[in-house]
Amino acid sequence: MKIDEILQKMEQEDLFSLIILKPENIAYITGFKPSSISALILKEEPLLLCSKLDLDEARDKSQVTVNEFISLGELKKPLLETVQGKLGVEHSMTVGTYHQLCKDFQIKITDIIERFRAVKSSSEIIKIKGAIKIAEDSFKDLDFSVSEDNLAAQLEYNMRSAGSPRPSFETIVASGPRSSFPHASTTSQKLKSPIMIDWGALYQYYASDMTRTLIQGKEEEEILSIVLEAQQKAIDAIKPGVKASYIDKVARNVIEEYGYADNFIHSTGHGVGLEVHEKPSLSFRSDEKLKKGMVLTVEPGIYVEGKFGIRIEDMVLVTNQRKVLTSKSRKILAP
Repeated sequence: MKIDEILQKMEQEDLFSLIILKPENIAYITGFKPSSISALILKEEPLLLCSKLDLDEARDKSQVTVNEFISLGELKKPLLETVQGKLGVEHSMTVGTYHQLCKDFQIKITDIIERFRAVKSSSEIIKIKGAIKIAEDSFKDLDFSVSEDNLAAQLEYNMRSAGSPRPSFETIVASGPRSSFPHASTTSQKLKSPIMIDWGALYQYYASDMTRTLIQGKEEEEILSIVLEAQQKAIDAIKPGVKASYIDKVARNVIEEYGYADNFIHSTGHGVGLEVHEKPSLSFRSDEKLKKGMVLTVEPGIYVEGKFGIRIEDMVLVTNQRKVLTSKSRKILAP
C-alpha cells in the first residue's frame, strides 16, 4: 500500500510526521485533490483536514479519514500534543505558513512525496495515457486561417469537449518570428509559418504535455531534421539507471554538432504526472538517475532570434525497452 511505503521511508529518514499542503501531493496519497485550503497529517493514522468547500467530496473520495479544516492554529494544537522528533514539511510551503505552523517544532524540509511520485504505478500510467489521448484527439479539424489566440481556443475547446476539465497548462501557440520564444503567450497575430504548438490535457488529475511545430520551406525543414535527430538519439538513450543529465547531453551534442549550441536554451525534458513539470529534470545540472516507471518529456529545440524556433516534444515511459507514449506525427507541414 502506498501510504505504508511512505511511512516506512519516513521512518528511515527519521521523520515522525509529515505535514502536506500541496494539492498534488494530497491527491497522490489520498485520491482526492482539494480545491481549497487543506492539510494532510501523514503519520501512523493519517488525517486529511479539508475546507467546508471540499468536505463532502473529500469524504466520498479520500482513502484516509477526513475532518474539517478550521485554521492553521487549530491544526497546530494536536501536533503540539503528539509530535515527537522531526516534523517533515514540503519545499513548497510558504514562508508565512512556515512561521505560523512550524516555529515550535524541529523541522526537516523534505521532497519525499515528490520522489515517490516520480515513479508511476500501472494505474497512473493508464491515466497519463488517457490525458495523451485527449490531447492528440483534440489536434484535428483545426482552422489555421485564424490568430494564435483562436487556434489555442480551438484546441482547448476540443480538449474540454473530450473530457479534460482544463488544459494541463496554458496552451502555447507561437508563429513566425514569435516561435523563437520557447514559452510565448498567444496573441491576436494571424498564424504564419512556423507554428509552434505546445499543449496538454488532464485525465483523472494526470497531465499530458507535447509540442509540434508546423513548418514550411527548406530552412525550417533542415532545422526540424536536426531537432528530430537530437530527440531520437535522446529517446534511444533512455533506460533505467542512466543519469538524467546524460540524456540532456546526448540531445545537446547533436545540436552542437550542427553549430546551434547557443540556440538550444532550455533543458531536454522533465517528468510529467500530477503536475506537468515534476521530477526528474533532464538537465545538465541533474544528479538524478532514471528509474523504471518514470514518465518523461523529451523536447529539444532550436531558437533563432528574430527568425523562428522549432521544438518537438514527446512523452516517454522509462522501461527496459523504452516506450514513446505519444504518437502524433512529428513532421507536419504548415497549411
